[in-house]
Amino acid sequence: MLESNRTKSKSAATAEGYAISDLADEFQVSTRTVRFYEEKGLLAPERGPGGQRVFRRRDRVRLKLILRGKRFGLTLDEIVAVLGKDNAKLSEKVQIQKAVTFGQQYLRKVRAQMEELRQIEKEMTEHGENCIARLTELGVSSPEIARLVKEASR
Repeated sequence: MLESNRTKSKSAATAEGYAISDLADEFQVSTRTVRFYEEKGLLAPERGPGGQRVFRRRDRVRLKLILRGKRFGLTLDEIVAVLGKDNAKLSEKVQIQKAVTFGQQYLRKVRAQMEELRQIEKEMTEHGENCIARLTELGVSSPEIARLVKEASR
């Protein structure tokens, strides 16, 4: 029977390996998510007595990399391209080269989005200042404008 990692350090593998619930708990994903990555060929657990999945340290590391790739905005196809299917055994060099390529592409995308957000912020600030100036021209008192700005900031 698998020894639960809940009683051990989350990152310490037992001699038997990890149960699906251990990985799901550690990475705060559902067991369905772990099975999904298995179905896609990214994880390849062994089967223990009674057919129970037994994930090894390699599966844990791959799951961590899969989730990192998702957090960075990679598609599942891109993650497969970087890691390879579990049975593909891509070399570490190839994996790293692909990770750098996808990482640089994503970083360019993030930088473009950040620039777009800075432009939106600038335009909204200018618009807000123009609106306040117009309210002043229309005779709205400074305390009333201050109240409106404060309410809008909530």
